[in-house]
This record gives sequence, C-alpha cells and structure tokens, in this order.
Amino acid sequence: MTEEEPEPTIRRRPGGRAARVRQAVLAAAMEALAEGGPARLSIADVAARAGVNETTVYRRWGSREKLALDAMLTASDEGMPVPDTGAVRTDLAAFARALADYLATPLGGAVARAAAFGAEDPELAESWQTFWRTRLDQVGAVVRRAVERGELPPGTDVDLAVELLCAPLQTRALLGHGRIEPDLPERLADLVLDGLRGR
Repeated sequence: MTEEEPEPTIRRRPGGRAARVRQAVLAAAMEALAEGGPARLSIADVAARAGVNETTVYRRWGSREKLALDAMLTASDEGMPVPDTGAVRTDLAAFARALADYLATPLGGAVARAAAFGAEDPELAESWQTFWRTRLDQVGAVVRRAVERGELPPGTDVDLAVELLCAPLQTRALLGHGRIEPDLPERLADLVLDGLRGR
C-alpha cells in the first residue's frame, strides 16, 4: 500500500442478525407477558409475533420458562435500572419511583399479578425464584454501597431493606386500595432508612 492509498474501511453490522432476533423475540415475549402473564406464555405465539421459527426460539432459550425469565429480567432491567447517585436516600427513592412507573405499565402489572398468585408449574415456579433472587441481588447493591460508605450500619439486612421499600408499592398496585402519591417514593425511602438506622 502506498502513502497515497487510503486505509481500507472495515464495515461491521451493529449487533448482527443474532442480536436482532434476540431483540425481536424478547419484545414479542414482553408483549405476550403483558397480555397473559407468564403462565399463558407460549413459544409458538412468541415466535409468530417475532416473525421467526419456533426452532430458533427453542435453540436459544430451550424452554418457555427460560424465555419468560429472560424477558422479565430484561424488562425490569430496562424499566427499573439500579441507580447510583452517591447517596442511599436518593438511590432508594429513585428506584421506588422507577418501580412505581413499571407497575403502572401493562407488563409490570401482569408480572406483579402473576407473581402474587405464584405458579403451579415447578419449572415456572423456579423461574420466579430466580427472577426475584436476581432482582434482590441487583437492587441490594444500593444498600451494600450505603453500608460501605457508612450511611447504614454494618450487618444491615439487605434483602429486608429492599422488600420494605418495594412491598407498599406492589401492594397498592395489586390491590388498588390506595394511589401512589408523587412523594411516596421519598417517604418510603425515609421510612426504610429510619428503620434501618434506628436499631
């Protein structure tokens, strides 16, 4: 190559076909979950919605339970990212607000209702356990960081802290006995922190 010749340009497809298929299938699965919940999810329906063969879905996910789990985790990751503002109160309030917004969506509502009633199918029940354990671990990072910064005492029960923050929002969304006021996320963050620090 001479000095006058330009460097060859390498063109790469962003993501490629595999990424596009995964995105289409997960979007279709989220749509189906919003309509019928995890118990009514079928690979045939998801494949038809995504415009792919059922074998493509089976090859990548293996079962409807694994597909439901991946779709629910993806949706919750996108709709409820774990905040890192540098302060535990604003982190907890931001996550509570994101959870309230997620529960107000068709998918969030369907997932919450399905979770409340559980699953008779052992594989689906196991997927639920994995879903909740994964989310508790992810959101628990907020509490663990606060302990490391000295904002919360050593030995703080991470899972209990997250459950105390989320339970009132889930209860209101599921039972509909009270609305989620604009300042509720901040109030819940304060109540959780008062309880954790008051020991």
